[in-house]
Order: sequence, then C-alpha cells, then structure tokens
Amino acid sequence: MQKIVFSLLILLFSLSSAQAADSIKIGMITTLSTKAGYLGEDIRDGFKLAIEQGKGTLGSFPVELLVEDDGRKPEKGRQIAERFMKRDKAQILTGIVFSNVAMAVVPKIVRSGAFYISPNAGPSKLAGKGCDKNYFNVAWQNDNLHEAVGKYVTEQGFKNVYLLAPNYPAGKDALAGFKRFYKGGIAGEVYTTLGQSDYAAELASLRAAKPDAVYFFLPGGMGINFIKQYAQAGLNKSTPLFGPAFSFDERILKAVGDAAVGVVNGSQWSADLDTPENKAFVAAFRTAYGRTPTLYASQGYDAALLIGSALKSVNGDVNKADEFRAALEKADFPTVRGNFSFGKNHHPVQDIYVREVVKDGQGNYTNHLLKKVFTNHSDAYGGECGM
Repeated sequence: MQKIVFSLLILLFSLSSAQAADSIKIGMITTLSTKAGYLGEDIRDGFKLAIEQGKGTLGSFPVELLVEDDGRKPEKGRQIAERFMKRDKAQILTGIVFSNVAMAVVPKIVRSGAFYISPNAGPSKLAGKGCDKNYFNVAWQNDNLHEAVGKYVTEQGFKNVYLLAPNYPAGKDALAGFKRFYKGGIAGEVYTTLGQSDYAAELASLRAAKPDAVYFFLPGGMGINFIKQYAQAGLNKSTPLFGPAFSFDERILKAVGDAAVGVVNGSQWSADLDTPENKAFVAAFRTAYGRTPTLYASQGYDAALLIGSALKSVNGDVNKADEFRAALEKADFPTVRGNFSFGKNHHPVQDIYVREVVKDGQGNYTNHLLKKVFTNHSDAYGGECGM
C-alpha cells in the first residue's frame, strides 16, 4: 500500500513538474514599493486578471507570471531582468512603470533576443532612434496624453500656463508633449526631484508667477501630495489645474477627494469608455479586486491580451521569433480602448481624450469622459525610428 501511495505521489509530482516546464514564463519587473507602488500593483493585477480569465493561460497556452519589485531603481531592474532571462529562461518581459528604469533595462533585454512588452513607460528615446524590433509599447508614448491636454488648454483660451514635472525622462517628455500642442505663453517651467513630497517652494514660485492655469505631471504619491498642497494653499480657487491621467487616477482621487473635483486630465482610457470590452473588463476587475481599475490596470490587461494573441498565432512557440513579432505587430486582440494599432516604431496609434474629475451620486471620486481630442493619434518620434 505504501509503495502504491509513494508511486502515485511521484507520478503527481512528475506531472506537476512537466506542466510547470511547459508553461511559458513571463517576467514582470514592476514597482510595488515606494509611494508609487500601487502603479505596479494595478499593472500586475490587470495582467493577472487576463490570466485568470484564461484559467491560467494566455491565448490558450499555460503561462507562469514571475513578478519582482524594482523599487523604482534602475540597477535593481537590470538585476531582475538578468535573473528572469538567465535563470528562469523567460523570453517575454513586461511591467516597468518608470521611464528611467525602462531606459536602463529595456535595451539590454531586446539586445539579448527576448521580447519586451511595455504596459506603461514609453520614453521618447525608445520610440525614436532607440526603437527595436523586439520592443512594443501597449500603453502610449510618454508625450501623448500631455499633447491632448496642451491642445485642449489652447482651445479653452488659456494664455499663460505654469508647467511642473519631475526631473526624469518621463517628466521631460511630459512637458515637451504639452508644449507641442499648446500655443500660449509659459509662465514658468519647473522640474522637481523624483519622489519629492514637499512642494512649498514650488507653490510659492508658482503663485508669484501669476499664471492663468497650471499644468503638472506628478504620478503616484507625488501627485497626491501636490494636489493636497495646491488646495491647502488656496490656489485651486484662483488658478485652474490641468494634468494627465497619471495624476488623477482613481487611487489618487480616493486620497485627495474634493481637491481634485473639476480638474481636466488627458487619457487614452477611462472606466466609463463605452465599449463592450471595456465594460466587461471594469466589471470583472471590480469583482476580482473590489476597486475600480485605473488606467495602469487597463494597460496591464491589454498587455496580457496582446501577448496572448501572439502566443495563439505561433501555437505557443516563442522561439518562432519572426512569427511571434509579426503577430504582435498585428495587434489582433480585444483591447479595452476601442481603436488601436501599432505605428512602425511599435508604439500605439489610438484615440486620446480629456476627462473631468467628478463626485458621483455615491460620494465616490472618479473620471468622466469629456471629449475626444485626437483620433488615431501617433507619436512624434516614429520618423526617427530606423525599423
């Protein structure tokens, strides 16, 4: 009897090991700690939701998602990527939130022959001269959401805007994008420290500059602190505030409350975007996690669906690199955003909107779509890409 039990245990272990060996490993390098940790959490949770809906698969092929926290540190991100590729033999990597981490990690990944699918960071260098056949961004190019607000602010007649962003690649891309479509004057252009929490000095300078509006990009905890301090200084009563969705996602709104009501922000996605795919995604995410998804969660979800569509096309064999790449380029997946395709630099061509922060009938703070600013919008750097 003992021999039979022992034999059955060996068989079960062997089957489990074989199944694990057959799973396609996907390495997720993301930010789960620091005050920006919820950004990585939402990307991870959106990605996991797609896997759970596939009952452990993407494109009907078993996948194993490996997740590690980069702590918003480029060197740590490089170390994680190396472990995923060398130790775990992952051929698909994803998850990076911050552009400084992406710039340190992505080029090495793609040079090794692995694929990187970005669910967030889209620095201009990777969209232009640093583009690569194995790099795809399923979110946006960093400038895009800021470009939409620049155009909207111009249309609304603002003539003298004060600009504020962190001093790192995405911050510089943000203000470059805004200025590309904003046609008025610049009252001031300030770059803060990444991770900064106290904005007293910046707010004093801002007040002295007397702008007729403020545009800022501060994601995660940085945005929470700035919006609260902006309201505490009374500036929200005199000077309209604008920003990208990164500074007005549902997690930030829950933390800042009334201080954000009425703010207009740019996004390629919104929880109230009226498509069947998006309605199903939002409902499923709320059921699974008990909260409304942010744009980060939608991007993680779409990244997983994109990978699944390519895996299905190559029958789960990522070693068929040319075929896998061609399948990714087709972007044949049920995106939650509606219109979506890739430009020649593997960055999105998509619609971009402005949303307004509102307080709903249940006392919750959320975003409602205000208007579409761009249709099938592509980034400004594709012409520099040599692919």
